[in-house]
Amino acid sequence: MNEQEYINYSRIAEAIEYIQQNFTEQPTLEEIAEKVHLSPFHFQRLFTDWAGVSPKKFLQYISVQHAKQILNNSESLFDTAYQTGLSGTGRLHDLFVKIEGMTPGEYKNKGENLSIKYSFSESLFGRILVASTHKGICYMGFSDDKRIVFSELEKRFPKASFIQQTDDIQQNAL
Repeated sequence: MNEQEYINYSRIAEAIEYIQQNFTEQPTLEEIAEKVHLSPFHFQRLFTDWAGVSPKKFLQYISVQHAKQILNNSESLFDTAYQTGLSGTGRLHDLFVKIEGMTPGEYKNKGENLSIKYSFSESLFGRILVASTHKGICYMGFSDDKRIVFSELEKRFPKASFIQQTDDIQQNAL
């Protein structure tokens, strides 16, 4: 790694750590870029090149992971939104639909009254199970054993109904 690559690596590592430690404050692109001494435009490009996703998308992933942990502890949607640093339940709802393919209530209720379609396919990383609701992708799992990966899906959403059927949402994920 040359000197500039090392500097860029260090900046992105610092930015990732900053986002992970401060996600409940939902820092802006400008705030994160300032932390690593870059312009927002340059930081956005550099972060995306190194991390594979935009800083905003990374912040969303970190936020939804935290929200899922809170919901698993039976907290209310309002408390979950507050503890995740979101402005309200509407933002929590939008985040879940965008990232998890279901509402936070559907996630909290373990898929109750939810129909999940799933299919198996081959990928560069081996066999993949892709599952979706009518809102989007809700699960992706890799395993050469279909039973194992489907069992993981069932454990995640034990109250859902499952239909082995490929849909357009799944096809776009591959």
